[in-house]
Amino acid sequence: MAQAVVIHGAFEDTPRTVAFVEVGERTGSDALEYAYRRTQNIEGSWSKGPVIEWDGEEHDNGDYSEDITVMQPLHVREGVEYGHRSTSVGDHILFGTVKYKVDSFGFSEL
Repeated sequence: MAQAVVIHGAFEDTPRTVAFVEVGERTGSDALEYAYRRTQNIEGSWSKGPVIEWDGEEHDNGDYSEDITVMQPLHVREGVEYGHRSTSVGDHILFGTVKYKVDSFGFSEL
C-alpha cells in the first residue's frame, strides 16, 4: 500500500512531518486529496484516538482514522492535550518521490 507524508510548514518556523497516511491503491491527485482530507479537524481531531474527551465527557472522534500514523507529539498546555492543526494551504505532501504544495484549489508540484 502507498503512503503519503504530510508536512506542516505553512505556520511553523521550520517544517515538521506530522503524519504518514496510508492511501491504499489511490494514485495521483486522489492520493493527495485523501491525505489532505484525513488530516482535517472537522468532527474531532485527526491526530487523536477514536475517542476524545472534552468538558469531562467522552465522545466518538469522527476524524480518527487507522490510516494515520501521527509523527509528532501532541501539545500539552496547562494539563490539556491539544491535537495537531488541520493541513492548510502552504503545507506539503510527499507522495512517492514528489513533493506537492497544498494550494487554494488542489496541489502544485515543487
